[in-house]
Amino acid sequence: MTLEEFRESLSHTEPPRQLSVALSALWWDAKDNWKQAHDVAGQDEGPAAAWVHAYLHRKEGDASNAGYWYRRADKSPAMGPLEQEWLDITRSLLAGTDPVLIR
Repeated sequence: MTLEEFRESLSHTEPPRQLSVALSALWWDAKDNWKQAHDVAGQDEGPAAAWVHAYLHRKEGDASNAGYWYRRADKSPAMGPLEQEWLDITRSLLAGTDPVLIR
C-alpha cells in the first residue's frame, strides 16, 4: 500500500484489513480517534507498535510514558512536529524498511 492509498482509505469507517496493528493504530490516529489508536497499538508488543505507542503518548503530552515506548521500539525520542513524526512512521511501516522492524 502506498501512502496515497493509505490516506485515501481514511474516507472509510474502518481501516483496511491488510494493515498491521501499528498501521491500523496510525490510521485511527489520523481519524482523530486517539483512544482507538491507543487501544489498537496496545494489541501488539512488537517494535512497530511500540513506536506508534511512543508517538501517541508524545501526542498526549506524556513525555515519560512516551520515553518508555521509544526505548521499547529502540528509537530515539522524536523532537520535531507531531505531523512529521506520524508521516515518518507511516512511510517507514508502509515501506517495511525500518531495520529494527525486520529482525
